[in-house]
Amino acid sequence: MLINAANLRTLYTGYSAAFAAGLAAAGAPLYPRIATVVPSSTRSNEYGWLGQMPRIREWIGDRVVQNLDTAGYTIKNRSFESTIAVSRDDIDDDNIGIYTPMFTEFGRSSATFPDELVWPLLQAGFNTPCFDGQYFFDTDHPVLDADGNVYSVSNFGGGSGTPWFLVDDSRAIKPLIFQSRRAFELTRMDALTDEVVFNSKQFRYGTDGRCNVGFGFWQLAHGSRQPLNAASYEAARVQLASLKADKGRPLGISGRLLIVPPALEGAARKLLNSEYASGGETNQWKGTAELLVVPWLA
Repeated sequence: MLINAANLRTLYTGYSAAFAAGLAAAGAPLYPRIATVVPSSTRSNEYGWLGQMPRIREWIGDRVVQNLDTAGYTIKNRSFESTIAVSRDDIDDDNIGIYTPMFTEFGRSSATFPDELVWPLLQAGFNTPCFDGQYFFDTDHPVLDADGNVYSVSNFGGGSGTPWFLVDDSRAIKPLIFQSRRAFELTRMDALTDEVVFNSKQFRYGTDGRCNVGFGFWQLAHGSRQPLNAASYEAARVQLASLKADKGRPLGISGRLLIVPPALEGAARKLLNSEYASGGETNQWKGTAELLVVPWLA
């Protein structure tokens, strides 16, 4: 192939098409099931509203303004990149087809990268603080009772085994936050006058974006390391449904989505799909939640 600006533009067009095909082939991402997607236009975003959910009250006298607590929880955007080098010799020898699958996979990796951030954060919730200073999955979340006194609330099922999660994903706000500053796109460094072309005989193509993840409302998720069985599942459902906001207001949370790693798929399917329980009695938990198997969970 004659290496000139026109042919390099054509080459970039082909690689861009392969990149776009990879984005499309990745399919629908899983992370929106667990994370609120928040557009960002600055270096960082502060989520003061995490401290309180507004409530409805009877209108007697003047309105009562419900000031959102300033939780002081800030998510700073991070920059991420990946770069591919194409040898000038391969272009010169018209051996460029070998790179097309790489650019397709490049696009797929860009599409799935938010999942690679979100799901490990969910699993890290057992030992990572959220907006109230407690671990996201903990036994000591501070909540105010009807008299304004602080008491401890749990969204952790205990145990030390393989983690699984029960979530209410029906709300506009999710348990986690995916903060998107700039989407991933393909860029190039392929001018014949670029220093890297002159020194290393390489044409470079890269993708980069800015984003980050953080914790949202711990009240919408229950995390457990207990064996996944009828007893622990029932305990998780009861714990979620019993959660209250400050001042004793029921939150009306329901365990709608059971999230498991591949290692627990069999136990989860047995729990949610079997007609009968292990003792031969009717399985009362059949169909009570949707199952989501997440390959990014260990």
